Amino acid sequence: MTDKPISRFPVPELKDLPEDIAARIKDVSDKSGFIPNVFLVLAHRPDEFRAFMAYHDALMERPSNLTIAEREMIVVATSTVNQCQYCVVAHGAILRIRAKNPLIADQVALNFRKADITPRQKAMLEFASKVSARAYEVGEDDFDTLKSHGFTEEDIWDITAITAFFGMSNRIANVTSMRPNDEFYMLGRTQK
Repeated sequence: MTDKPISRFPVPELKDLPEDIAARIKDVSDKSGFIPNVFLVLAHRPDEFRAFMAYHDALMERPSNLTIAEREMIVVATSTVNQCQYCVVAHGAILRIRAKNPLIADQVALNFRKADITPRQKAMLEFASKVSARAYEVGEDDFDTLKSHGFTEEDIWDITAITAFFGMSNRIANVTSMRPNDEFYMLGRTQK
């Protein structure tokens, strides 16, 4: 384990956090066995922490035609475009677990076009990458392509919103120098 700082900004002590934030962090720690650094870094600004987590949950936990693994694929692909080490590593671990596939996160992060995923998922990630890097170029052809793969208008909104939200998250993580927890690197790498 490393003892390097997890952020260039002050990181609050758990005992000093508002009760609701401390409870959320404890819940995550109880489930995962560690506290993901993103929680501690964002807790520096409690009101923003709450807003961030509420929007995250609205996007990533709501009923959707996108599977939970596909949502994580979007995060990994978007975070790769934005060169966000924290999110590629952390959400790569979550993707491996949710997809029950120890190889998928590395494949998606390195080059989703060559990954062992479906043509539908490749179209989804192509669109997410375009939204991340060149949203101003998105047009009806993009919608037609996604619809030809079975995506609905609501699915396209989901892909767009997840991409946009994690674009913001990637920028915060990069500017704060958010460090991935060492624990993330091995999660989901071996099948049980």
